Amino acid sequence: MAEEKKFSGSNRKTRKMAVPERKELPASQRRHAAKLADGAAKPASPARPRPKSNGPRKEQGGQGRPQNGGNNGGRPGQSGSRRPNNRSNNSTGRPMIREKKSWSTKPREGQINYSEKKDDSLKEYVAENKRAKEAAAKKAAKPAAKKPAAKPAVSTTAKPAATSEGKGRFGGSLASGGNSQRNNTRKRNTNGTGQQTPRRNDKPHGSKKARRIAAKQAPKKQPTVRKEQPLPEVLEYKVGMNVQDLSKLLHRDTAEIIKKLFLLGIVTNQNQSLDEDTIEILAADYGIEAKQKEEEDLADIDRFFDDAAVNEENLEPRAPVVTIMGHVDHGKTTLLDYLRKTNVTAGEAGGITQHIGAYQARLDGRLITFLDTPGHAAFTEMRARGANITDITVLVVAADDGVQPQTIEAINHAKAAGTPIIVAVNKIDKEGANPDQVINQLMAYDLVPEEYGGSTIFVKISAKMGQNVDQLLEMILLEADVLELKADPTVPARGSVIEARLDKGRGPVSTVLVQQGTLHVGDPVVVGNTYGRIRTMQNENGQDIKEAKPATPVQITGLNEVPSAGDRFVVMADEKSARAAGEERAKRAREEVRNSSSVVTLDTLFNTMAEKAMKSVPVVVKADVQGSVEALVGSLKKIEVDGVKVDVVHAAVGAINESDVSLAEASGALIIGFNVRPTPFAKNQAQADKIDMRFYSVIYDAIDDVTAAMKGKLEPVYEEKVIGEIEVKELFKFSKVGTIAGATVEEGKITKDSKVRIVRDGTVVFDGELASLQRGKDAVNEVKFGYDFGFTVNKFNDIKPGDHVEAYIMEEVKPK
Repeated sequence: MAEEKKFSGSNRKTRKMAVPERKELPASQRRHAAKLADGAAKPASPARPRPKSNGPRKEQGGQGRPQNGGNNGGRPGQSGSRRPNNRSNNSTGRPMIREKKSWSTKPREGQINYSEKKDDSLKEYVAENKRAKEAAAKKAAKPAAKKPAAKPAVSTTAKPAATSEGKGRFGGSLASGGNSQRNNTRKRNTNGTGQQTPRRNDKPHGSKKARRIAAKQAPKKQPTVRKEQPLPEVLEYKVGMNVQDLSKLLHRDTAEIIKKLFLLGIVTNQNQSLDEDTIEILAADYGIEAKQKEEEDLADIDRFFDDAAVNEENLEPRAPVVTIMGHVDHGKTTLLDYLRKTNVTAGEAGGITQHIGAYQARLDGRLITFLDTPGHAAFTEMRARGANITDITVLVVAADDGVQPQTIEAINHAKAAGTPIIVAVNKIDKEGANPDQVINQLMAYDLVPEEYGGSTIFVKISAKMGQNVDQLLEMILLEADVLELKADPTVPARGSVIEARLDKGRGPVSTVLVQQGTLHVGDPVVVGNTYGRIRTMQNENGQDIKEAKPATPVQITGLNEVPSAGDRFVVMADEKSARAAGEERAKRAREEVRNSSSVVTLDTLFNTMAEKAMKSVPVVVKADVQGSVEALVGSLKKIEVDGVKVDVVHAAVGAINESDVSLAEASGALIIGFNVRPTPFAKNQAQADKIDMRFYSVIYDAIDDVTAAMKGKLEPVYEEKVIGEIEVKELFKFSKVGTIAGATVEEGKITKDSKVRIVRDGTVVFDGELASLQRGKDAVNEVKFGYDFGFTVNKFNDIKPGDHVEAYIMEEVKPK
C-alpha cells in the first residue's frame, strides 16, 4: 500500500490509500514493456525537423534498414514496433506526431450548400399567417356566396398554408418562448374559480412574528357604515313577529330596537315573539303608524265558491246537473240505465244502487249530467249531498206503489236545496198502475201539476219500455233554459266530490263534478282535508281526457288521501300552496275532533257520565267507497236500543288488513266488510285471534246483525210470573227442623226453585225462597194442583194457618 506525502506545514498524519492489487501482465505485454524500457535506457539524440514528403520514411539513428526489413528481435515481415499502427518512434519509443488532416466545411459532390442559401422560413411563416387572417376578415365581412358547382383541382406543388392552429412550415407548433407549455398550464385555472392559480412564491414571507408585526402596522380597514334609511310611513305587522322581523321593516338595527323596548319597560330578545300592543307601542315611539296586516287564510277554500267573485262577462252556458231521487225499487236506476244505454242494476247487489255515480247523456247536441243517488233510507246523507250540487231534481215515483217514506225525504231534501222538481211517474205500463192517485198524493206536499194551476212538471213514463222518456228529457232542457245555467270556464276550477274510494293499483280515486272553471291534468288541488296534483283524469266511460269543462263529472287520481264524499275542491296557484292549505285543513279537523270529544262542562257532565255507564258495541267498518262508509256508519248510529250504543272504532275505505284485525282484537270489536274482502294475512290473523268478521253486499243485512248484537249486550230483564196459589192448613213443629207448614195447592203448581210470597190479611209479610219441599217422607221438586205437601221457608219461621202463599218465578224477557 502506498502512502500519501504530507502537506507542507501540516501535522496531519499520512493517509494510506488503497491501491488495487497488481496482476501479472500477459507475455506479449511484458515483452513490449521490456522493449520500451530498453529504448528509454539509450541516450536520446537531438531532435530534427520532420521532412514534409510523401516518400518512404527512413529510420532515425543511421540504421538504413527498410521499414519492414529485419526482425529487430521480432517476427519477420514486421517493423520494429510489434503493432502495425503503432505511432511510437522505434528508436526512442516516443509517440509520433499525428498527420494534420483538413476539416473543410465545403459541401461534397452532389450536396447542397445551405450556408450560401438564406433561411427566411420564419418570415414566410409570419407573412402567411398575416395573409390568412386578412382573408378570413374579408370573408366574414362579405355575405356568404353560393358554393361553386365543381371544386377546382388542388395543386400538388402548392406550399402548405399556415393554419390558425400555429403549425409551421416544417410541421409542429411554434411555441412562444422556451418551456411555454409549462408556463401556460401554470396560468390556466384548474379550480374553476375564475382566478389565476397562485404560484408557490405567492405565500407570505418571513417568520410568524414578522408577519404579525407587519399586520399590526398595516392600515386598518374602516368598518362598513350602514346607510341610514328612512322609517316607513306605516308599519304593517303580523301578530307574533319578533325583533329581527321588525328590524327589517323599520330599517333599524336589532340592538337599537331591543334597547328602545328596554327603555319602554319591555325586556325581550331578538327571537322572542311580540304581541300586538308591544308592536304598536314601539311604532308610536318611532313616531309612525302601525297597522296589522290582514293575512289570507289559505285553508278557507269556501271563499272561492262565493258568487260575487264570478265575472259575468266570461260566463258561458253549461249543461244542467240532474239528480234522480225516489224510493227503493221505483225505477231510478232503470231510468238512468235507459238514458245511458247501459245496464248498471245487474251489477248491483240486490238490484239496489250502492253508491253515487255520475254520467253524461246527450240529447239534440246538448249534454245533461245525471247523478244517481241510492234509494234506500241508509243513504239519506248521500242523497242530500246530491241535491246540494244539483240544478234539477227528478223525483221518480212508481205508479203502482205511490208515495213512500223515502219519497217524502227526497222532496224535503230538494226543497231545502232550492232546486226545481220534475216528477216522473214511472211504471205506467204495469198492471194496477194508477198515475192519477200518485199525483193526488203528491199534491199534499205542494207538488201541484201545471194543468192544475201549479208549477211542477209531471211526466208519465215507463223506464223499462222507454215510453215518454224523450219527453222527460225535453222537460229537463226546458227547465234548464228557464234557469239560465252559466259558468265561467276561465277561472281556476272548483267543484265537489261525488264519490271517493281507495284503489289498490292507483291509490285514492275520486269522482268530482266541476262547477266552475276548467280542470286540467297536472293542476294542484285541495280536496277537503287532502291535497295533491292531478295525475290522471278520466270520464264516465274510462277514457283519458286532458281537461274538464263546467258540469262535467270526471274521475281523478293523485291525491295523498281518500277525501270524503261531498267535500269541495279548489285548484290552487302552485303545489306549495295546495300542500299548505291541505295540511292546515287536516290539522284543524283533527283539533276539532279532539276538542269535541274531550271538553266536559257542568252542563254536559251528567250526560257524559251516563254515556260512560252505557254499554257499547265496538265496530270496525270497511267498505269499497267512501260514500258507503259514511252511510253505513250513519245507519249503525241510528239504531235505537235502550242502554246500548254503537261505537265505531274505525271506518275507512279498502280491504280489511292486519291493522284492522289488530285494532279489533285490542278493542274487542266486530269487523264489518261492505263489498270488500280481507287480505290473506289478515284472514289468517283473524282466525288465530278469533275475531268475528262479517261480510255484506246489502246494507239491510249488516244493520240487522248489528241490531241483534246490540240487543244481546243489554242486561237481562226479568219479569215476575206467578205459577201457583197455596193455602196453609196446619203447622208441624220439630226442634231440629223448625216449623213445617202443611198446605194444599189450590191453583197452578209449586216448584223447589220457585220463590214464595206470604200474604196475611192482604199484606205481604215475607218474600223469599223455599228451604224444602216434601210429600210425605220424600223430597220432591214439584207439586201440582190438588196435592197436599209440606214446606219450609228459608229464614222465616212465623207461618200461621190460613196464610196464602204465592209461588212465582223470575222469567227473562227478550228485548224487542
